[in-house]
Amino acid sequence: MDRFLRLFGSDQEECPPCATADVKAVSVTTERKTRAMMGNLFAFSRLRVDDVLVPRADIIAIEASASVSELFQLFTTAQHSRLPVYRETLDDMLGMIHIKDLLHLLHSRAQPRVGGDDAATEPDLILSGELLATKVEASGLMRPVLFAPPSMPAGDLLLKMQSTHLHMAIVIDEYGGTEGIVTIEDLVEEIVGEISDEHDEEEEDLIVPAGKGYVVSARADLAELEKLLATDLLPPDLDEETETVGGLVFTLAGRVPARGEIIRHDSGIEFEILEADPRRVKKIRVVPPAEA
Repeated sequence: MDRFLRLFGSDQEECPPCATADVKAVSVTTERKTRAMMGNLFAFSRLRVDDVLVPRADIIAIEASASVSELFQLFTTAQHSRLPVYRETLDDMLGMIHIKDLLHLLHSRAQPRVGGDDAATEPDLILSGELLATKVEASGLMRPVLFAPPSMPAGDLLLKMQSTHLHMAIVIDEYGGTEGIVTIEDLVEEIVGEISDEHDEEEEDLIVPAGKGYVVSARADLAELEKLLATDLLPPDLDEETETVGGLVFTLAGRVPARGEIIRHDSGIEFEILEADPRRVKKIRVVPPAEA
């Protein structure tokens, strides 16, 4: 921890007076970001792997018997740089594939198109049907992954990823099933904040006012909704176990409710399920008592 504090400059000498107001503003902004990062660092030291994992329901993975062509298509739609590989079910994870390894394979095996119209230009490259039909497990692209229990400290997993150069971990529950996955980016973002690139789409608002109520993503923070409604929606003994609005609805119903179903809270607030599938709720309309 001391190494991080020195890195963030907690003992830096006082800067000379800034020449312009713009420099002062930049200095203040930088200091605030540094303090926020230091706070995140202290909080990170208390996190476990299950606090940062991508849950099983949100895992995008490729089946080992899928073709290289299907793998390429999934990389294109998923917009991820790494994809886990499984056999038959997510509980049998075999490894992961990095997109740069796939691109290297496709480029190295591509052949120039014969009989191009303009010999002076670079020839088109074509891929053989045999290569595109090759199964993922026989492609030689798979890399190993780490396996971690949900109770493992997040900091320990980060150090293990650094030492092994393996940047994806499969989180295994007590029965040996897959509970979720964690990438090194997930861990680093807990310290430095959200890392976005040019391919990331701007995330939609999770709580959107609609009339006198709200349209809410199931991933929305429950505490934020409680603040907007000025209502405590769960007893203290369940507060620590339920963090999202989707979790609240599941707790109230005792199951995954169906689309169109209305769940009524004791306070009079109504939760109408707008989008859902058999495994989870996705979007909810929240209607305060007066409007309901």
